[in-house]
Amino acid sequence: MEETNKNFTLPFYSDPAQTAALSLTAPKKKWLSYFGPGLLIAVGYMDPGNWATDLAGGSKTGYSMLFIILVSNLFAILLQYLALKLGVATGRDLAEACRDRYSRPVSFALWVLCEIAIIACDLAEVLGSAIALNLLFHIPLFIGVLLTSADVLIILYFQKKGFKALTAFIGSLIVVITGCFIFEVIVSRPDLGAVARGLLPSAEIFRNPDLLYLAVAIMGATVMPHNLYLHSYLVKSACDDPTDEGKKTAIRYLSIDSSSSLGAAFFVNAFILILASAAFHERGMTDVTDIAQAHQLLTPLLGASLSSVLFAVALLAAGQNATITGTLAGQVVMEGFLNLKIKPWQRRLITRLAAIVPALVVISLYGEKGMDKLLIFTQVALSLQLGFAVVPLVQMTNSKKLMGVFANSRWLSVSSWSVAALIIGLNIFLAVEVFRN
Repeated sequence: MEETNKNFTLPFYSDPAQTAALSLTAPKKKWLSYFGPGLLIAVGYMDPGNWATDLAGGSKTGYSMLFIILVSNLFAILLQYLALKLGVATGRDLAEACRDRYSRPVSFALWVLCEIAIIACDLAEVLGSAIALNLLFHIPLFIGVLLTSADVLIILYFQKKGFKALTAFIGSLIVVITGCFIFEVIVSRPDLGAVARGLLPSAEIFRNPDLLYLAVAIMGATVMPHNLYLHSYLVKSACDDPTDEGKKTAIRYLSIDSSSSLGAAFFVNAFILILASAAFHERGMTDVTDIAQAHQLLTPLLGASLSSVLFAVALLAAGQNATITGTLAGQVVMEGFLNLKIKPWQRRLITRLAAIVPALVVISLYGEKGMDKLLIFTQVALSLQLGFAVVPLVQMTNSKKLMGVFANSRWLSVSSWSVAALIIGLNIFLAVEVFRN
C-alpha cells in the first residue's frame, strides 16, 4: 500500500521563492505520521518564565504547588485540544478564523494584543538566555542580551532543513532539559511521600493570600496564548482525508501527540519545583526566587559539581526552544490576522529588537534584580492577553455553523467555558496583585 504524504507548511516556508512546502511521510504506524506539532507547542510550557514561578513556588511552599502545576497542565491540554480541533475541522487557524468572524477593528485589536504577548514571551527568552550565558561562560548580562539576536541564524538554518529537522532539534533539546532535571532531582533526594501528597489539593493554598498569589502566577505562566494560534496552524493541513471520518482520525492522533508532549512539559515543570522544594525549602531557604540565585546555591547545597552546570545548560536549551516557536507564532498571527507575509528573519528581528530594547534599559538602570522583576512582568503581560485568545477559541469550537459535527459537546462546552472563566479570573487577580505591590 502506498504511503500517504502529509504537508506541514511552516510559517517560515511561506515564501515560495525560497522553498516549497515540506512533506512528512507517514510511516506504517499511522499515529507516527501525526507526531511533531505537539513538541513545538510543548516547549512554550517550559520556558524561563515558567522556571521563575516554579522556583519561587518550590522554595516558598514546598511540594504543595505540584497540584497547581498538574491542574494548569490539564487546562493546557484541554485548550490545545480545542485549537487543534479547530485547525483540522475548518482548515483555518485561529488567527484566520478571527479575521473571518470579527470586524476589521476587532481583528486588528486581537492581533495587537497577541503581538504584545509574543514580545513579552520573547523578552522572557532573552532574559533567560542571557542569564544562562552569564552562568555558563560569565558573559556580562548586557552582552548576553545582545548575543541573543544571533539566534536568527537558527531560524534560517531550519528554514532550509525542514519540519522534520526542526522537530528533531526541538525534541533533542527537550531530552536535554529533561535529562538535566532528572539528574538534579535524583541528587536532591526529595521526600517521595511529600511529592505524592503535593499532587493532591491543599486548602492552605486558598487560605493564605501569598500562596494563592504564587498559585495564580504558576497557572498564568503555564498557558501560553500564542501557542493556541500556532497549534491550530500547524495541524490545519495534517489531514489528507477531507471526510468527517478522516478528520476524526486526525484529531484523535493529533490529540495523542499534543497530550503526550504536554505531559513531558508537566514533568519538566514538576522537576523544577521538586528540585526547589528539596534543595531550598527543606533546608529552610524559602526566599530563593530568582534563577541566578538558585544556580549559585545548587552545587554547595547538593554537593554535586555538575548540578549548577546542568541547571544552566537546561536553561539555555529552554530559551532556545521557546525562541523558535515564538518566531513561528509571530509568523502565524501576522499572516492570519493581516494576511501579511514577510521573511522569517525579518519577523525574527522585529520581535527580538522589541524584546532586547527594554531588557537592555532595565539591565543598565537596575542590574540583575531589575531582570527578575522584568521577568515577572512578562508573565503578567501574557496573563492579561490570554483571555483574548481563549474566548474566541471556545466560541468558535462551540459553533455548529463553523465546526459542523466537530462542534463541542455539551460537557466539553461547559468545561471549556469554566476553564476560560477560571483562568481569566485568576489572571486578573494576578495582575491586580502585581501592580498593587
